[in-house]
Formats: sequence, C-alpha cells, structure tokens
Amino acid sequence: MSNPSNTTLDRSAIEALVRASLSRNAAPQSLPDQQGSGPNPLIVNSSARHCHLSQEAVETLFGKGHELTPMKWLYQEGQYAAEESVTLIGPRSRVISNLRILGPCRDFNQVELAYTDAISLGFKVPVRNSGNIAGTPGCMLMGPAGFLEMEEGVIRAAPHVHMAPEDAQYYGVENKTFMKLVVGGDLGMTFDQIFVRVDPSFKLEVHIDTDEANACGLGPDVPCKLVK
Repeated sequence: MSNPSNTTLDRSAIEALVRASLSRNAAPQSLPDQQGSGPNPLIVNSSARHCHLSQEAVETLFGKGHELTPMKWLYQEGQYAAEESVTLIGPRSRVISNLRILGPCRDFNQVELAYTDAISLGFKVPVRNSGNIAGTPGCMLMGPAGFLEMEEGVIRAAPHVHMAPEDAQYYGVENKTFMKLVVGGDLGMTFDQIFVRVDPSFKLEVHIDTDEANACGLGPDVPCKLVK
C-alpha cells in the first residue's frame, strides 16, 4: 500500500509542473473586446496561486531587513512576482511548495488559492474580494529563516476587473459594482459576478483564477467582452 503522505506530495509536485506550464503560456494578451472601441484594450489573465505579505511577515520568513526582489513585472503598474517563494502548510500537514509572493508588500497577509488547491490541501476556502479576510481559514507559511502562522487570510479570490476612471465611464459602471465577462470560443461561458475596481493607476484587466480559466478555455485567440 502506498504512503498517503507521499501520494499528497506527488500530486502537489504534478500540480506545480502543470501550473508552471500554464504560467509560461499566460503572458498578457490583448483579447478581442466584441464591444469594439473602448478607450483601452481588454486584457483577461489567469492568476495562479500566490500570496501577499507584509514587510514584517517577509522578515519573519526571510530574515531581518530582507526586502522582496522583483523577478517579473506584472501587467498592473508597480506590481511584480518576487523571486522569493514560501511553502504553505495546510491541514493534516499537506503542503504546497514554491508559493510565489507578489509584491510590493501590503499591510496584511493573504494567500490566494484556486478551488483545486483548496481541495488538495483539505481547506474549505471562501470566495472573497482581496483584503476581505475576516473569518477566513489560516495556515502556516515556511521560509528559509522561519515560520509564519496566519490565523486567517486564505481565500479564493473573487473574479474582478481593474479599470481606470475612463474605462468605468465607457462601460457605465462604478467602483465596487459588478459586471459580466462573456467568454467566447468552443466553451462559451459567462461570468456573472465580476467585481469592479476603479483607480486612476489601473490598467483594464480582468483576473480569474486558473480553475476558472481552464473551465472557460481561456486563451489568446478566445474573444472576451465585458458587459454591464
């Protein structure tokens, strides 16, 4: 009989390889917006599991005075995937290794997982908007210099769209309202609850997680549009 803990680690390793492959092929693409002439191109990207950490948490995990090192700049201005990653330890000591940290540091700690990640770890994780972590599960993070016990902060990120005020005016929406994302292609799927975030610094970009992207067959040739 196989060792259950080995099975879990093997599955985690396989998932890590799959997600790495998805990440390599998920560079921002300007997908056709069937509404036509908006002020900015519509970008729809899948977001792999990751975490946001405070500076205090970074120092707990990597050592006093340590600062995150940008590895890859993301589509949103000033946001990046850091060189640093951590190991997440979930219920029953199930783990995800190489959980990427996204920078810059925030004033709270948050882990964002897809549904399949949560199942693999044994979590029951709610769908939440970023920053809304009250009452969510916690976990343990392990870095090269220590452990960080999070009492809360593990979520499934709600699908959302970043946009500048001119985009909000074009689509006729306001901050913290909802839109629909219509995805074409072979599967033809509509996401009815896309949370709207408006800020002058934002570029027009929809974020869905890897499970959601796989379910709708998201790819560079798949047409997408936002509707109110």
